[in-house]
Amino acid sequence: MSIPAEHPNAELLKRLFEAFGRRDGAAVAAMFDHDVVWRVGGRNPMTGEYRGWRDVVKFLRRTTQETDGTYLSELRYAFADDDRGVAVYRARGRRNGRTLDIDQVLLCRFRGGRISDVTAAPIDSVAFDEFWS
Repeated sequence: MSIPAEHPNAELLKRLFEAFGRRDGAAVAAMFDHDVVWRVGGRNPMTGEYRGWRDVVKFLRRTTQETDGTYLSELRYAFADDDRGVAVYRARGRRNGRTLDIDQVLLCRFRGGRISDVTAAPIDSVAFDEFWS
């Protein structure tokens, strides 16, 4: 029995997390559609809708800046098909005397081999809001 090859969009999500981990902004930006939309729920200063690859990269850079470089995202797994994907990851960091260590989910859409839409959802929204507030 052969194992089916992983979908290219699942590979794209894996490369996204690898590039973010290396702090390679150019590689991260190249994975987004020009008009990407990234949504972050909650009730904290990071909450909002970020539009366009520049704003999304600026938002992702802010997670590093706000945590003095301690924010890390460890991909647990990613699944995708031609249109949609999901990535589950562990988010960790320290900020203003608080520690974050929670699982989060990215619900994604793809267009032309790039990420075109993302909704980020923390599993523990209370801990997420407390950390970023």
